[in-house]
Amino acid sequence: MDLSRKKCLPCEGGVPRVEGAARDALLASVTGWQLAGDRIRKQLRFRDFRAAMAFLNAVADVAEAEGHHPDFSVHYATVDVEIWTHAVGGLTENDFILAAKIDRIPGPLPG
Repeated sequence: MDLSRKKCLPCEGGVPRVEGAARDALLASVTGWQLAGDRIRKQLRFRDFRAAMAFLNAVADVAEAEGHHPDFSVHYATVDVEIWTHAVGGLTENDFILAAKIDRIPGPLPG
């Protein structure tokens, strides 16, 4: 399933979380993302700080277009990205759609 072709749907709560087998299937469809409680997380490495920031600018463009925004931290050439749906306090399909779209942005060093 190519989640990167889907569009995040607006969520103001009332959308059920994905859990169990459904969550595991979605997680299996995105590369390198790990379950971290009620969130998914990925660490990416870049050749330098400028490359990391260029990547994050591209992430910002995708997040704005999807109306779904990740949390991240930068440690020179390492970026940690964390995604979850704040309105439901857990994971929805939107989180995996955003992860798949982030995975399509060029720049990280091979893992």
